[in-house]
Amino acid sequence: MDELTNKIAIVTGGARDIGRQVSIKLAAEGASVAVNYFDNSADAEDTVNTIIASGGIAVAIQGDMTKFADAQRLIAETQKAFGKKIDILVNVAGGLMGRHTIVEMEEKFWDAVMDVNLKSVFFVTKAAIPFMNDGGAIINFSTQAVHDGGGPGAIAYASAKAGVLTFTRGLAKELAPKKIRVNAVSPGMINTTFHNTFTKPEVRQKVAAMTPLGREGEAFEVADLVVFLASQRASFINGETVQINGGLFFA
Repeated sequence: MDELTNKIAIVTGGARDIGRQVSIKLAAEGASVAVNYFDNSADAEDTVNTIIASGGIAVAIQGDMTKFADAQRLIAETQKAFGKKIDILVNVAGGLMGRHTIVEMEEKFWDAVMDVNLKSVFFVTKAAIPFMNDGGAIINFSTQAVHDGGGPGAIAYASAKAGVLTFTRGLAKELAPKKIRVNAVSPGMINTTFHNTFTKPEVRQKVAAMTPLGREGEAFEVADLVVFLASQRASFINGETVQINGGLFFA
């Protein structure tokens, strides 16, 4: 449909899994996409090459979004590639980083999880807002875990993502006069590297069986939701968190 033609999009954590699919689908709708990555240049280049091979426009930009200087550089490099305006910001970057109970958790780990999942959203958003136009869209990533505290050892991750929800709601009101919409998506069990790394197969099978649709979600399904929220089809949706979990949880 190419409904995002001439739009400039930034996707943090855009090189793999959900971020990769978001990058690809935004580009398929006509957006020029800056694919941010932290340390896996091979995945980032593969995502960019996939977009270009399909006739899209994209560049890979390295950066640690827990550092404000890197967030500012991401914006500057995007502008160098595509021009001054920024229309769409998708804050995907984040992660569990490990499972630790509160008793065994060290302050350093807690701070790292907060930085990756919450501070990064603050930094990139703060850097991008001065260059976003009326009609712009910001989509943040939370998780179903904010509603139930997450699985064993996920309290830091769930807490950080709960912060993203509150940040989203407050920012939606703050940016409304600029006609910039801010929403969040809250995935449940999605078939990604995240769960390949941190969730036991038997747990995944159990959750899939409990889900009314009887399966895990796929990254491209989350990406479709993000594209919708970024588009004018969602022009009156603001400050919302959209659950995408196959019916396992209703907000």
